[in-house]
Amino acid sequence: MKPRKCYEGKFKARVVIEAIRGEKTVNQIAGTYEVHPTLVAKWKKEALDRLPEVLCDPRRRNGTAAQDPTVELYQQIGQLTMEVAYLKKKLQQFP
Repeated sequence: MKPRKCYEGKFKARVVIEAIRGEKTVNQIAGTYEVHPTLVAKWKKEALDRLPEVLCDPRRRNGTAAQDPTVELYQQIGQLTMEVAYLKKKLQQFP
């Protein structure tokens, strides 16, 4: 069995740029670069989906990234608090 090919980011970027330009069909691009047409479409979709976050203001990107762990921690604290309250209530039922 052949090992999977691992493509570098620069290679993927070249393929995606050609796909976004739209001068050639996906099948033509896939034939040129010797990759499966499904990969070309997948890479193009991923690039277009992530483009807004790449081009957003870096100050906002860092601000939201810093908030995410605290939000997650507060959710965990809330869940644990509810679990402790539930267990205390159940523990009182036993003599």
